[in-house]
Amino acid sequence: MTEEKRPGAGIAESLGGGIARVLAPNPSPMTYWGTNSYLLGETSVAVIDPGPASKSHLDNLVAAIGGRKVSHILVTHSHIDHSPAARPLAEITGAPVLAFGNSAAGRSPTMDRLSRQGLAGGGEGVDPDFAPDILLADGDLVDGDEWRLEVFHTPGHFGNHLCLKCGDDLFSGDHVMGWASSLVSPPDGDLTDFMASTRRLTEIGASRALPGHGHPVDDLDARLRWLIDHRLSREAQILAALASGPATCEALTAAIYTDVAPALLPAAARNVFAHLIDLTGRKLVLATPHLSVNEIFSIA
Repeated sequence: MTEEKRPGAGIAESLGGGIARVLAPNPSPMTYWGTNSYLLGETSVAVIDPGPASKSHLDNLVAAIGGRKVSHILVTHSHIDHSPAARPLAEITGAPVLAFGNSAAGRSPTMDRLSRQGLAGGGEGVDPDFAPDILLADGDLVDGDEWRLEVFHTPGHFGNHLCLKCGDDLFSGDHVMGWASSLVSPPDGDLTDFMASTRRLTEIGASRALPGHGHPVDDLDARLRWLIDHRLSREAQILAALASGPATCEALTAAIYTDVAPALLPAAARNVFAHLIDLTGRKLVLATPHLSVNEIFSIA
């Protein structure tokens, strides 16, 4: 996908199909230009990913809604750049907040154990107080006056992550983006789940992704296959490095990410550890004496 020029924050921009995007003013290395909040519908609207705790963004959303009824507020996942504005927007509009669950929902047993052992999350930050009014499950349908959303639970980037299909469009949250591969940072992120979710999305028949950050992805299938190939390539690098002998996650990161600035190595190490957890679960790698970020890893 070719990136177009940066959109203006706070301006409701039509993307066709009764969909408008309002960009939040929270650019960063993790959020690119900022978080995309979407308005779905014409006479009444749903708001998808109302965004961060930003009064200016909340004011811009209310202005873009323009007095229309808000029927639903949907949250793809509860990172702090997507969900905190949901509750204040609900209080203003009277609309319910819909999501898969709170910030612990959907976490795998392995990630739950690592969290209880003290592994802290890394990356965008978790909204600890997020509590939806209505829980959504995989396969649910959400109907508005002019649209229907099909719900897909897509854990990987985050345990409670959802993608929402509307016709040929997929509101893809942070699972599929055009400007970067999705962050998978344990224990919030789970690479085993991410790969399963990505493969599943290749089968649902959507053609365009509307991501949480960046421009629409016009060839969704090609991007999904790139994401799968990208992760498989990284996996191959890790296995090749371990073929030379046991190593720590830190040592593997230094060996693989030779062209990365030192300040970015901690984030790279998170990515390597995500792969090591996946490879351990598939019994391709052993962790000695047990699975944690500081142990020795070797080929099984």
